[in-house]
Amino acid sequence: MTTDIKAIGERIKGLRDALDFTPGEMAQRLELETSVYLAYEEGKNDISISLLKRIEKEFNVDLATLMFGTEPRMTSYFVTRKDQGLAVERVAAYKYQSLTAGFTHNMGDVFIVTVEPKAKDTDFFLNIHPGQEFNLVLEGSLLFHHNGKNITLNEGDSIYFDSSLPHGMKALNNKAVKFLAVVIEP
Repeated sequence: MTTDIKAIGERIKGLRDALDFTPGEMAQRLELETSVYLAYEEGKNDISISLLKRIEKEFNVDLATLMFGTEPRMTSYFVTRKDQGLAVERVAAYKYQSLTAGFTHNMGDVFIVTVEPKAKDTDFFLNIHPGQEFNLVLEGSLLFHHNGKNITLNEGDSIYFDSSLPHGMKALNNKAVKFLAVVIEP
């Protein structure tokens, strides 16, 4: 199953409506300009995982609900079959396939992330979110940017890092790259 940024925006708007907040009140709670918040809600701006995690914590709504419109139900285990995880296409940067979307109150989020190649002069799409992250390259090669430093990672390489510092990835060799991402928040 695949969803998109517009559907995520609709779910965020639904959450705002359920909370009976104005767009300005919601933007203020998320420390955003109202126009920026509304662009997310309307699906005009790509929404980062870090902002979705902030909404998750601020309003006590599961990340899977925001990303995929599903309510996690499993409490003892959850199986994701090969290529069957819920996916979201990130317009500007990445495609995320969740491997934990069905497990409720998970302590970490696990994704298969695909980064498509872009022009060499394209800037990194940078993320910042609390906690730590582990990435393991499954296919291809990527240029990993962390807090001003660039590191090349090839198939089988991994990195564990402080995700509260700016980080982003680019596919190398004009080929898509897939990696396993484990996001752990305090």
